[in-house]
Amino acid sequence: MKRSSIFFTVILVPADFLMLIAAGMSAYLLRTSDFVAALRPVLFFENLPFERYIFLVLLVAPFWLLLFALTGLYNTYRKSMLEEFFQIIAAVSFAVMSVIVFIFLQSEPFDSRFIILAIWFFSIFYVTLGRFLIRRIERYIVVKYGFGVLRTLMVGEDKTSDLLAEEIRSKPAFGYKIVRRSPKIEMNDIKNIVKKEKIDTIVVGQADYPVESMIELAEFCQEDHINFKFAPTLFQTLTTNISVDALSGIPIVELKYTPLDGWGRVIKRMLDMAGSFFGLMILSPFFLILGIIIKLDSKGPVFVRLKRVTRGKEFYLFKFRSMIDGAEAMKKELMKNNERDGPLFKMKNDPRITRVGRFIRRTRLDELPQLFNVLRGEMSLVGPRPHQPNEIAMYEKHHKKVLTIKAGMTGMAQVSGSSDLPFDEEVKLDTYYIENWSLLLDLRILLRTVLILFKDKSAC
Repeated sequence: MKRSSIFFTVILVPADFLMLIAAGMSAYLLRTSDFVAALRPVLFFENLPFERYIFLVLLVAPFWLLLFALTGLYNTYRKSMLEEFFQIIAAVSFAVMSVIVFIFLQSEPFDSRFIILAIWFFSIFYVTLGRFLIRRIERYIVVKYGFGVLRTLMVGEDKTSDLLAEEIRSKPAFGYKIVRRSPKIEMNDIKNIVKKEKIDTIVVGQADYPVESMIELAEFCQEDHINFKFAPTLFQTLTTNISVDALSGIPIVELKYTPLDGWGRVIKRMLDMAGSFFGLMILSPFFLILGIIIKLDSKGPVFVRLKRVTRGKEFYLFKFRSMIDGAEAMKKELMKNNERDGPLFKMKNDPRITRVGRFIRRTRLDELPQLFNVLRGEMSLVGPRPHQPNEIAMYEKHHKKVLTIKAGMTGMAQVSGSSDLPFDEEVKLDTYYIENWSLLLDLRILLRTVLILFKDKSAC
């Protein structure tokens, strides 16, 4: 999903809200104008003055936005303006009908059927106008400044590939820029191109490549967090249960490794920002007290910055210091005592852990500063465990699935056995989360995290 598409889809929500308010005001002003009032006297002034009317419009508009969402007006899939216009007519008509039914059920007389009709007309007009203007602005920003443009490698040398390449080049507002073309799936060449040109997206236009080559390319794209699209064969188009877009009449399939995309990504980020902000606000006095205790207990800083990896990018994770100063330098000597399988290190009775550190690790208090990472967008409240670069260097191919989405403060693995789990089991749980993400699943994991906070001793 292109960043620009998500951004401008989100912008549609406040834009539609303002357009609905404008439609409501225009309908009222038109109905009470001298011209219309001369034809049909205004009888609802006493029951519905302008101030009360505007209050009702502000109250009803969010409900209309919900109906717009249910009818698909906020899907991130790009439709033609004509198709979107007819969808707006259907959505507004449905919303107006709901208002009429509500008025009827209230059993209160309403003397202006004209104003209802005017709201219907102005809502269609203003919402369509607002969306048209946003599309023009989006096109201008994408073309002029390259906002959200994906650097694309086109693979293929047949007529279909040529058509796709020409369509992308002739319509820069799509948000793709072909920086290189490769005639065949030669993985060494493709890897070099991706690294040199900083490729975001690979599009395979030719549909007759060997299945093994396509699978290898898809796996490479997944590991390196690159969008992978391809023109399917007729059989694949008819038998694959996925959404298919079209460019220049050619169906294009995009592999999705997780349902966490589009609005799901927006909602998850909003939850992360709200949760981390209020968490830091509430816990700030406690941070101060715990910081003093840590400082009095042993030498060293209150916080530590640990290098971790999420979605293939390195960042510094914040934690309360639970070990003696210089603990990382001692890790090599202690590796022979590692009690975990796989690339991760785990040792009970680790001599590097301080007295206070043992308590805050057992109660997970050492992880609370990660709220700063969540607020900064480096982590999420829920997601796979963030791992060290040297650990990830030892991952097998199937382990790298956990790098598909942002790492989290808690996750499926943490609430299902935590650090006592074998590494492969942890990967399986995180993979299940990635492939089956939902907002409800996030809320369940957060609730389970709170419930086990003082029961799970596996972090000691």
